[in-house]
Amino acid sequence: MNIEERIQAAMERHFQEIVSLDTPPTLRAAMEHALFPGGARIRPQLYMAVAMVSGDDCPALTDAGAVALELMHSASLVHDDMPCFDDALTRRGRPSVHAAFSEPVALLTGDALIVMAYQVLLSESTKRQLSGEQTHRILKMMSVLSQGVGAPHGIVAGQAWECESKVDLWKYQRAKTGALFTASVFMGAIAAGANPEPWREVGESLGDAYQIADDIRDVVGHFSLIGKPTGQDLEHGRPSAAQALGLEGANLEFKRLIECAANGVPFCDGREILRSMIYKEAERLVPQNEYQKFVQLAKLKNTHAASVL
Repeated sequence: MNIEERIQAAMERHFQEIVSLDTPPTLRAAMEHALFPGGARIRPQLYMAVAMVSGDDCPALTDAGAVALELMHSASLVHDDMPCFDDALTRRGRPSVHAAFSEPVALLTGDALIVMAYQVLLSESTKRQLSGEQTHRILKMMSVLSQGVGAPHGIVAGQAWECESKVDLWKYQRAKTGALFTASVFMGAIAAGANPEPWREVGESLGDAYQIADDIRDVVGHFSLIGKPTGQDLEHGRPSAAQALGLEGANLEFKRLIECAANGVPFCDGREILRSMIYKEAERLVPQNEYQKFVQLAKLKNTHAASVL
């Protein structure tokens, strides 16, 4: 079973265990809609890869952490798409949760997914005979996850910066996207009983790169099937690396951060596999051949993209 299959199996298993048939049918359907089939799931993949090269001595705990991360990320997407924020009608190539089920249901769905993330982790401490040290790992993982989600530096804080009149671009992006990437690599090491600190450079650099890629794709999104509306940063007046650095400057910074992430992988048996995974994800996010084609096209036309070249 590869990493993607393992994550999918764990997602389905924990969903069936926690979201029972006693759950209100519409809420259950909306939660399922938000989680399955899912997107790239790069955060739990990164987390699990770190756990595996760090020992992965408690697979059930490792699985639970992957599910918790994906639940938190999916919850943030549900809330981000709502009318009070992006008012996005599509996500992952199909109707967003509020478009499919209504705004009140979407709000409750996001809330339920956040709570479920902690339910999944807590369930491992009660239904399995874990050692005291392994139980302590769960507490540390919950602490790291909370920091990656809440105030002052997590994804909730990142979203809140959009409500401010003055925003520090890099502080905003580090919170909105980078925090959960750092949490992913830290939690992966902790799940395996390893020291998380050597993984900081990987998490922070990859998180920053991912947000810059999102800014680039928001401008040139038609060259890639990203499954959500484009032009949102301009429409909502949000800070953007593409605006701050220019599109080509943002692309150079994206590539620099990918190199930092790849070079930051600690020396371990699976180092080259992880580095390859990072480069592959970078090409998925911003295919350089397609990007260059778009740049040339934008220069020929008087488009919004041309204004940030």
